[in-house]
Amino acid sequence: MPTRDSNTSSPKPSASPLSRRTFTTAVGATAATAAVGAQAASPAAAATGPASGPASGDATREQPFRAARGKHSRRPNILFILGDDLGWADLSSYGAPHIRTPNLDRLGRQGVRFTDAYAGSATCSPTRFSLYTGRYPGRTKGGLAEPIADRSVGLEPTHPTLASLLRGAGYSTALIGKWHCGYLPDYSPTRSGWDEFFGNFGGALEYYSKLGLGGEYDLYEGDAEYKDLRYYTRILTERASEYVQRDHDAPWLLNLNFTTPHWPWIADGDTEESAEIVRRIKAGDKSALWNADGGSVQKYTEMVEDLDRSVGEVLKALKRSGQEEDTLVFFASDNGGERFSYNWPLSGNKSSLQEGGIRVPAVLRWPARIDAHQVSDLPVFSPDWTATLLELGGARPDPAYPLDGISLAGYLLRDEEPKERDLFWRVRGERALRRGDWKYYRGKAGTDQLFKLADDQREQANRAAAEPELLAELRASWERTNAGLLPYPTGS
Repeated sequence: MPTRDSNTSSPKPSASPLSRRTFTTAVGATAATAAVGAQAASPAAAATGPASGPASGDATREQPFRAARGKHSRRPNILFILGDDLGWADLSSYGAPHIRTPNLDRLGRQGVRFTDAYAGSATCSPTRFSLYTGRYPGRTKGGLAEPIADRSVGLEPTHPTLASLLRGAGYSTALIGKWHCGYLPDYSPTRSGWDEFFGNFGGALEYYSKLGLGGEYDLYEGDAEYKDLRYYTRILTERASEYVQRDHDAPWLLNLNFTTPHWPWIADGDTEESAEIVRRIKAGDKSALWNADGGSVQKYTEMVEDLDRSVGEVLKALKRSGQEEDTLVFFASDNGGERFSYNWPLSGNKSSLQEGGIRVPAVLRWPARIDAHQVSDLPVFSPDWTATLLELGGARPDPAYPLDGISLAGYLLRDEEPKERDLFWRVRGERALRRGDWKYYRGKAGTDQLFKLADDQREQANRAAAEPELLAELRASWERTNAGLLPYPTGS
């Protein structure tokens, strides 16, 4: 297989400036300081949401979302950015008292911040399937892997994707970063609608050596290995910055998928920790990348703040290109947070269908069409963004593969109320469905539970006994949807 090389080096970035947003009066500076690293914060802050203040350099408070009528623009460029295993409250604009994310906070202030945004599933691969196809992961064989861990399945090249449909409508398309929807030779972004691919195929890699879970080298340009042993987040940031500054002759879609802050817990400059993990990988330790004996709240904080700096660099490059006004920028996490995430007040983490496993931070900016300083509590999930971006890009879904998400274009641009619908999830051993303020949940213990999220984001007050008819209705809705999906393989 051909190999490309890059041997240039880059300095370690300087520390981010100390900046955090002020919150409602329920969250004082003293309380925030006391909560650092302790997984605790004021419930009022999480429920009400932060407001811009002097510390953020902007005194305008967030307002409930309203479409800005009368604005017009051409079809937007689309910069869709994913963090990896970033918890719902890991941004300072979502409540983290100890993590400073000025660039992502600013991005949210310049558009709309979603408080009730969800991933399409609770782990990496199925969420990406739901985003790329606009359908439940269980519609496809590859989406049943939670996540993909071998070469037996992937996103079939014959299945239409966000990229292939937009490309058919005249867009240039690229994916930079983590793919995790199958391995070569059968599966690849360039086989599924992306004109260009630069990144890793697997679910995790060591940030310097680029060694994956099986000890394989996992950095590619197209289908060819690309040698670059610098810190991975730096490389992706450079690539994305170069892409958005090109002289494009058509609107473009860039899926920018960082691996930060996914394990292993290695920040830029941690070369000794990197070398030890590499030694263990080469010695045959299959759990080395999982880094169960490493990491800390402080190390995780470094990684999230580095992600924020990196997004800031790409946004600066976009501004320099002169395309900022007509580019829709979306940022979210691919699923809920991991071991060191700050998820308060949500329960659960990655892999669970409790709120902490599927609710994610999500912000959207499109200066040409959407006003700044807005917040939305509309429940949305990954397949909705697929439908929305296809409509905004002038692309039609393939009728042979009907979407499970709904387009939010009418809501975002014309103040149309989205039709009422249920949000559905399933993973092995768990099920969940959200309808309005209500959530039906069954965990691995097998007990049906019912929560009113507007009053109980933490999912502690089980209303199943008090609302038996509603519980039965939501359970029946979940089972109807599930009946149309592929079953999990026997014994899996």
